[in-house]
Amino acid sequence: MSETPAPIAENRRILGLDAVRGLAVLGILAVNACYFAAPMQAVSNPFLPPLAVGPDGLWSWSVMHVFFELKMVTLFSILFGVSLYLAGGETDDEARGKVLLRRLAWLALFGIVHGVLIWFGDILLTYAVTGLGVMFVRSWAPGRLLLNGLLIFAIVVVLPALLSPLVPLGPEDIRAQAAYWAPRPDYVTDTIAAYQGNGARANVSTWLFLTFHPSSIIFIARTAALMMIGMALFKWGFFNGRWPAWRYGLLIGAGAASLALVAQQAQLNVAARFDVAHMTQIGQAANHVLSPLIALAYASVIILLVKWGALIWAMRPLCAVGRMAFSNYIAQSLIMTSIFYGGRGFGLYGEMDRQTLWLIVLGVWALQLIWSPLWLSRFNMGPLEWVWRRLSYARPVAIAKWRRAA
Repeated sequence: MSETPAPIAENRRILGLDAVRGLAVLGILAVNACYFAAPMQAVSNPFLPPLAVGPDGLWSWSVMHVFFELKMVTLFSILFGVSLYLAGGETDDEARGKVLLRRLAWLALFGIVHGVLIWFGDILLTYAVTGLGVMFVRSWAPGRLLLNGLLIFAIVVVLPALLSPLVPLGPEDIRAQAAYWAPRPDYVTDTIAAYQGNGARANVSTWLFLTFHPSSIIFIARTAALMMIGMALFKWGFFNGRWPAWRYGLLIGAGAASLALVAQQAQLNVAARFDVAHMTQIGQAANHVLSPLIALAYASVIILLVKWGALIWAMRPLCAVGRMAFSNYIAQSLIMTSIFYGGRGFGLYGEMDRQTLWLIVLGVWALQLIWSPLWLSRFNMGPLEWVWRRLSYARPVAIAKWRRAA
């Protein structure tokens, strides 16, 4: 008879996995900060107001783009694949399978609430929808998971990146792309006014557009591929530190080389002044294709540090952030929309430059690195983690360390 499903005990948690998750949730804010603060087009094009930068401020875009953009959401997607297996176990485990199904159903609801009422850039609904499909392959052998994950990634990411330079752009394509990379000034002005006036209303409109945009299908397929890769790596012992050091070293080397290529591509984009044709055909290819290698290199560095017992004192706060990833992710949205949305916050949308945004990001990082271990010194899990687990297991779950579950 199988054991009754229960949350993982604190003494059984994988330190490296928590630390990598902490890095991912903090790193995501470095990318999302600009989306909280200005129109999406200005986030991608650093020469576009209100986030336009000169030569002295170009670092504020470059650091975000080269080191964080796509790498953190890629890492988070890989880790979510791991969580599907940890929560649901093998497909023949009916009890844990029911827990996983409830877990994903509630996550979808949380994602809708987050996207509609707080911030349009929600990722939780995507993870829930994708997870409902990927959960059925969680018992596949790691080789099969990896092969299929790589195949899907190649079809939806690598192949389009390789073919895009070969596809000539017609006048209609140029106009469509220009609407994103170089929108009319009045569009930018109207968007800023909308978020400064009633951020909640503007947020709902943007969420609806993004959620039901055809490109969301591509993103779901990409996410599914990464979840499968994450499952395969976990089954092979990657996140447990079971690999020999030289394997992690190979990934770190591949990631470093990939970072160099992304940095070079970023310089070419700046030199082209983010021209529409350039960005559509080759400007984004390196970052899209190489982000998984860079993400796994980041993970490899952390796992090696844990494996060797190095900097454990510094890893503890990062692990705490990772254990409270759900609470910290939503907290980031609440903090940032309170700063930038009008109607329920200070209405500073469109008023800050990229350099100032970095100061806010660093401040939120410091806050979460401090409050997460303080919270976990008295509680078993974060507040939203407790709500999610209580609903997923459909029974009481102890949150306070001085109380036992009923």
